[in-house]
Amino acid sequence: MTRTLRIGTRASLLARTQTDLIVKALTVEAGVAEVEVVHIVTEGDTSNAAVAQMGSTGVFVTALRSALLNDEIDIAVHSFKDLPTAAAEGIALGAVPAREDSRDALVARDGLTLGELPPGSRVGTGSPRRVAQINALGLGVEMVALRGNVDTRLAKVTSGELDAVVLAYAGLRRIGRADVVTEVLDPIQVLPAPAQGALAIECRASDAAVLTLLSALDHADTRAAVTAERALLGALEGGCSAPVGALAEVIDGDDGTGTTEVFLRGSVTAVDGSAAVRLSATGPTTDADGVGRRLAAELLAEGADQLMGSST
Repeated sequence: MTRTLRIGTRASLLARTQTDLIVKALTVEAGVAEVEVVHIVTEGDTSNAAVAQMGSTGVFVTALRSALLNDEIDIAVHSFKDLPTAAAEGIALGAVPAREDSRDALVARDGLTLGELPPGSRVGTGSPRRVAQINALGLGVEMVALRGNVDTRLAKVTSGELDAVVLAYAGLRRIGRADVVTEVLDPIQVLPAPAQGALAIECRASDAAVLTLLSALDHADTRAAVTAERALLGALEGGCSAPVGALAEVIDGDDGTGTTEVFLRGSVTAVDGSAAVRLSATGPTTDADGVGRRLAAELLAEGADQLMGSST
């Protein structure tokens, strides 16, 4: 590519770090010679409200997509879990790079694990999904709404304002802060958000040259896994603040032909932890979307819609 490739990103440390990974991949793997990083301010960056209280999905996404459509940038780098599940006209998902660790992580005082926190301990998170699933464990901890960047959240533990916070492990790993983690939460206890740990690289659907470049960054197994997870979320009509957990992995099929399958786990939990529906499904990677939609239908048949309503 002879033109300078303009890459749009939010200006937070995590967003910039994720974008740097994509810049390196584009220059090394796709042979792009000139790259310009463009910082875009989004609605989520200018609001002090918790994401769950902003009333819509896509608060970190809309401004980046507008910049794409207005030809201000050529690609946009997103945390995949921030994307609305509905397709955006004129925008293509050019690449889903290999996923980081999808699990949630606890950062607690005195090196404690979640199970070691005394009843009444104050645990911060901005995610209704995490609130719901931790409440469901019956540990007697108090869940506290939390907003701010990683350092702001971690400071509430070191200052003693909170006993612990729960964050995405992938983000902490990417910015070199994995050393502060006192426990990586097992998905059997706390199922991650759909597409957590994955990046989404978008471009204009009409930009064939950029689509060709981005294909070098795409990781087929990660794309299949997050497709299943987000299909489940979309079929449940949930957004990034819904109490929905989903985690898919690509496994070898059992028919001996070398085919692969998606194994998807999904959950919906009442925010007070009083009830939950948790199921799994398997299907071919070529039908990852269908696997997600079928599992969503099974969750709804078990009353998941009533539990999602408990979050509002």
